[in-house]
Amino acid sequence: MQQKEIESAHRNYLQQEAKTRSWVLFTQCVLFIIFIGLWELLARTNTINPLIFSYPSKVFAEFWVSLLDGSLLPHVGMTVWETIVGFLLGTLLGTMIAAIIWWSPFLSRVLEPYLVIANSMPKVALGPVFIVSFGPGLFSVIAMGCSISVIITTINIYTSFKEVNPNFLKVVQTLGGNKKQTFSMVILPSTIPTILATLKVNVGLSWVGVIVGEFLVSQQGLGYLIIYGFQVFNFTLVMMSLAIIAVVATLMYQGVAYLERRLTSQFK
Repeated sequence: MQQKEIESAHRNYLQQEAKTRSWVLFTQCVLFIIFIGLWELLARTNTINPLIFSYPSKVFAEFWVSLLDGSLLPHVGMTVWETIVGFLLGTLLGTMIAAIIWWSPFLSRVLEPYLVIANSMPKVALGPVFIVSFGPGLFSVIAMGCSISVIITTINIYTSFKEVNPNFLKVVQTLGGNKKQTFSMVILPSTIPTILATLKVNVGLSWVGVIVGEFLVSQQGLGYLIIYGFQVFNFTLVMMSLAIIAVVATLMYQGVAYLERRLTSQFK
């Protein structure tokens, strides 16, 4: 009888969760429609300056024309490629550095204050350094995307490594496990949720780095389109580029969130 009550309570919970998700999605859609409608209305009535803010129908028309003439996709493809590479490099390098620092307590004590200093530095200011080092092209843009996320990744994951339950470590050590086994069997699995959460943060950071890099040196990409739009006073092009960035960044974020749900469910 108790088992049936538990199953019934679980079904009710799932139904309530499904209903809540539906209402959340519905509310999000309504808010988006209201935002687009207000933007269009305020621009059409000159309540806001349509030259600067443009309006949604004109932005969509610009998008459609650019899509049909084939001029848009190369820019989108370039920026997405640079962002994915910078995102992956920043995450992998940050995780590797965190693991190395955790492995050596001496190195941890030496490097910890430098990590704090590096994290406080404005990474955008490193743009000229990357341009001189890698040249005004693809590699300097990727370096910008990577640099913004690698330090925060290192700090977050290293902090998570240190906060693993010490009782788990003692069990492995009592059973004769070495440091490599401790890391692979306890430290890394325990910090998977933190690593996945850091991935979601890195999506936004990588986009910021890549767009700033394209502002500085690129001749192709969404960042270049934004700068070009400002230069020729075509703010519809600017708004279109920002809208595309928002959509693609959201898709990347949702992809990472889906990966997080799949992997964390396996570790439960």
